[in-house]
Amino acid sequence: MKRLGLFVLQIALAWVLCSGVYAQGVSGRWSEERVNAWYAEKGWPVGCNYVTSTAINSIEMWQGETFDPKTIDREMKWAESLGFNTIRIFLNALVYEDDPAGFKKRFERVLRILDNHGMRALVTFFTNGGKPDGKLGKQMDFVKGLHSPGWKQSPGMDIVNDPMKWGKIEVYVKDIMSTYKDDDRILMWCLYNEPENLQGGKVNTLPLLRAVFGWAREVNPSQPLTAPMWLMPCYTESSTYLPIVCFLGENCDVMTFHCYESPEYMKKFIGYLKQFNRPIVCTEYLTRRDGNTFENCLPLMKGENVGAINFGLVQGKCGFYYHWTSKEGAEEPELWFHDILRKDGTPYKTEETDFIRTMTRK
Repeated sequence: MKRLGLFVLQIALAWVLCSGVYAQGVSGRWSEERVNAWYAEKGWPVGCNYVTSTAINSIEMWQGETFDPKTIDREMKWAESLGFNTIRIFLNALVYEDDPAGFKKRFERVLRILDNHGMRALVTFFTNGGKPDGKLGKQMDFVKGLHSPGWKQSPGMDIVNDPMKWGKIEVYVKDIMSTYKDDDRILMWCLYNEPENLQGGKVNTLPLLRAVFGWAREVNPSQPLTAPMWLMPCYTESSTYLPIVCFLGENCDVMTFHCYESPEYMKKFIGYLKQFNRPIVCTEYLTRRDGNTFENCLPLMKGENVGAINFGLVQGKCGFYYHWTSKEGAEEPELWFHDILRKDGTPYKTEETDFIRTMTRK
């Protein structure tokens, strides 16, 4: 009871702060009526976060010498067979800066592949997750036992923390968005992945978060803008960075969130986000050993008309099927963490893919 009272008090405080000191909206936000009509027309988004199984990070996925459209096409055929209609992809600022024209050709190729398989793209620009030392060229090899050992930040904390270095990434965001601002193959723009991930205080996200929403509003795309809440606000005493949470509450057209906790936690998170009276999409979930499974979470989200985008599709170089805490050299776990399919497209668990199809069947 004491914990519940504290939680309610914290939520109340969050709303006060959001409506006052921390709330700094960027003009151009879609009205509730407009965004809810858009969501009703698009239908329930269901799909996965995707990195090519032959790539260890977004650099390797997008740079010319390692871009692998044949694998992407094959894996999107498998995703289509599951009934998925939405694929979340991470772009990379470094690859764009090196070769804007080539990057855009490869991005167009991916959009065509997705469209051929009935998929819409949920496009993500920035992320603080991973290591800050991204470089072009050959990337590290697969490391047995490790989850995402080669994942890199984009654009990287040295750029995020220095507004004097934002010129090139502003060009990047505006170029991609201006080119595709009226393209039906893109469902939504995720401007910044998990902006609350401050890397232990090493990253100052909020100024760039404000800036990228401003750049996107200048473009004024026909697709909505978002960035996900990483943790349920005020669920624990130290889990919430209120300035960012409040900014998201004031500026996202669609409310998105990530949930790697129990279905009960997910239900509470959805209840919190319903207060915004906007569409809700969970853009990352699936941690099987914590009870966060397709069987437990998909019925909840579909019943609430909440979009469901799990993390991972095909077992690959990123090692998403290993747990975050797995050690180098560990054997393939009996209970996978993320991912759905083996390298050859066969299911990790046939009963699981059968269940997914029952949920995605129209």
